[in-house]
Amino acid sequence: MTLTAGVVVVGAPAPAMAAPNFKAPYRCGQRWTYSHHSAEVRLALDFIRNDGGTTNGSPVLASAGGTAYRYSQPSGAGNYIAIEHGGGWKTYYFHLSAYSVANGQAVSQGQQIGVTGSTGNSTGAHIHYEQLLNGVGQTIRFNGVSLAPYPGSYGAKSYTSDNACTNGGTFFMTWGSGVNVRSDARVAASIVGVLGGPTQVKVLCQKQGDTVTAEGYTNSWWARLESPPGYMTNIYIDHPAAVLPGVPTC
Repeated sequence: MTLTAGVVVVGAPAPAMAAPNFKAPYRCGQRWTYSHHSAEVRLALDFIRNDGGTTNGSPVLASAGGTAYRYSQPSGAGNYIAIEHGGGWKTYYFHLSAYSVANGQAVSQGQQIGVTGSTGNSTGAHIHYEQLLNGVGQTIRFNGVSLAPYPGSYGAKSYTSDNACTNGGTFFMTWGSGVNVRSDARVAASIVGVLGGPTQVKVLCQKQGDTVTAEGYTNSWWARLESPPGYMTNIYIDHPAAVLPGVPTC
């Protein structure tokens, strides 16, 4: 019951709690494609990597902070984690090959909670992911933006994660002028920014992509920048190593 202007109102619904600012359940800079199958319930989506990385064994991250609980359902969800976010909100992460947190542990957004696998009723490694409010499946949103309408097969739509992108990072100077920053580590990817000249940039992670030859150098590694948010070839990072030391793989 609630009170309205001094009047007791019996049976009035509690006010809806705003959803957490959910982010993708995989590492910053990684691109995964997703699909929804008719047999899946609660508006779930399945995710697999399509950025050249390996799905099996990839870290699974908390898409928002909360309390993590471990479960096992060999005939269905396999090893899975549910995170209670408060306000009736919950997320599920199915088919894990391993857990990375203790049962009942408090976790923060971007913290690794498990490892992608194919346990339970699964035909291949993937992340089965759900967002629920009071036990009812919700259309999945990252950064407040809906992923609907859902595709019925992989490859039609993809999402690049910004989960935990503000954590860590290493500063480097660039060299050269007119250096393109692209939406992915591909020479055909869209340009999201241009570095006019030597610039200090914060590199969040790096990954292999298209091989680039320029200025007498050849390199297949690309750096993911915090700003502008995208990828640039490591050729124009002012460091002698082709693979930047101390920078994690995306």
